[in-house]
Amino acid sequence: MPLNIKQLGRTDYMNTWRGMKHFIDQAPIKDELWITEHQPIFTTGVNKKDCLIPDTNIPHLFVDRGGKITYHGPGQLIIYTLINIKKNSLMIRQLVSILENSVIDFLKKYKINSYSKIEAPGVFIDEKKICSIGLRIKKNYAYHGLSFNVDMDTKPFTLIDPCGFPGLKMSQLSDFNIKSTVEQSGKEIALIINKKLNLHYEKNNKY
Repeated sequence: MPLNIKQLGRTDYMNTWRGMKHFIDQAPIKDELWITEHQPIFTTGVNKKDCLIPDTNIPHLFVDRGGKITYHGPGQLIIYTLINIKKNSLMIRQLVSILENSVIDFLKKYKINSYSKIEAPGVFIDEKKICSIGLRIKKNYAYHGLSFNVDMDTKPFTLIDPCGFPGLKMSQLSDFNIKSTVEQSGKEIALIINKKLNLHYEKNNKY
């Protein structure tokens, strides 16, 4: 089941969040991936326990994805996954693994060794986090998605416990002298996600 892949450019977080919910409410025929980046904003998911909200001029928003607090800003790739998990015979953990492994495969292209952790969804390099994942299920759709640090100001992460982990350090693609834009990285990772989802669908829908 090929996905529609859309490049949105830089978008307002609130407007994009509303757009995702509107998309799902329309009962679309085809699943989509949205590639974007946001203006600086902190967001906290439904797991709000013990989350410290930073005292800063950067806006903060409580949202309906899984997970705790994180930061989004220019230079960070966001891929929103508007995927019908029932139609694609997916469990939520399978989708998370597909997203993680897509980023891991992307980094292999640059000879960067990365890995995932069962207890902390996302992708890590030498115990530093380069990709975070937070999802929400509604009407059989998984939405929200992944954030991948390409070339951004990571200082705001030091104001929070990223994803609820005190002292967690963040990594990004530019740390490895890789020159790539959010749009370029997004297109490459989205194509890998699309391929992995198609393989999963074909494997689980043979008659």
